[in-house]
Amino acid sequence: MKTLFVLSLILLTQPLLFGKDPSPAPSDKQLPNVVILATGGTIAGSGATSTTTVGYKAATVAVDTLIQAVPELKNIANVRGEQVFQIASQNMNNDYWLKLAKRVNDLVQQADVDGIVITHGTDTLEETAYFLDLVTKSDKPVVLVGSMRPSTALSADGPLNLYDAVMLAGSKEAVGKGVLVCLDDEINSARDVTKTNTSTAETFKSPELGLLGYIQGQRIAFYRLPVRKHTSKTEFDISHVDKLPTVEIVYGYASVSRTTIDALSAAAVDGIIYAGVGDGNPSELTEQALADARKKGAIIVRSARVGNGIVARNGEVNDDQRDFIASDSLNPQKARVLLTVALTKTKDTKELQRMFYEY
Repeated sequence: MKTLFVLSLILLTQPLLFGKDPSPAPSDKQLPNVVILATGGTIAGSGATSTTTVGYKAATVAVDTLIQAVPELKNIANVRGEQVFQIASQNMNNDYWLKLAKRVNDLVQQADVDGIVITHGTDTLEETAYFLDLVTKSDKPVVLVGSMRPSTALSADGPLNLYDAVMLAGSKEAVGKGVLVCLDDEINSARDVTKTNTSTAETFKSPELGLLGYIQGQRIAFYRLPVRKHTSKTEFDISHVDKLPTVEIVYGYASVSRTTIDALSAAAVDGIIYAGVGDGNPSELTEQALADARKKGAIIVRSARVGNGIVARNGEVNDDQRDFIASDSLNPQKARVLLTVALTKTKDTKELQRMFYEY
């Protein structure tokens, strides 16, 4: 009788003896439904050897392979993948943005989709994230993720980044917080985040306003919220847009000429972002070139190459007189994104300035 009791006890405690959780695994119905939209990038890249972290080929691994490489995903979400396109993100352009945004907006309207993860190359990830932050029409989580090492590298960061992103996209904590960027256990706002290092894994930072939160194991911890308008609260609708306005960036520096500005004006671009020195300041020569371009129809936005701070309207430049726009705290590449989207609504510079203060 004693022997039977001991055998019964062993059988009952066997999961604990082998380090397994005896509690039942959650059923599929209890898990969130997350769609992974793959666009390429380093997270889908491969190198010649396991130590190849420079000179690898981006955008070679399909989305199904990425998912299969992280079998733990099945424990946190019902995941399915779509290959939207397969590019290195330095090749991202307006047409790809429209295709991706329209697919995102289709999916977030489906009742069986709780969140979306977008795998993306890191070079332009921050720009795609901000574009989606402005045009996604839902409070459902949309999370962009990438990696700094290819999938074949030792200590590849992609698998854990993908796991964290799926967990975040399927969480209640992420609802209503705008488009998020999730890498290296950190959660950042699409508006504020930027790539700060060419090669290290902890490259994505919000250096001025700070990150939103962390992922620590299974815990999602938010410490602040984005307050600028985003996603369902924006006035932008690209559902019927087939071609986005053309907006270019001109970089300011000592001895800069007006050649680039004049060439863009002659090409009849819709807008020019001037990445000025200091407080977004142009030289006397380039200020006149920008004023001439404005008279020919181009919308002019003064941003700054500095990377932090607010570009003051009517500071050293009389923006009212020149009919220029100040970018507020948006860096040049983010200012370009906002102007591109805003020009689908209006060319009124007063309205455009309002948008730069609200988004």
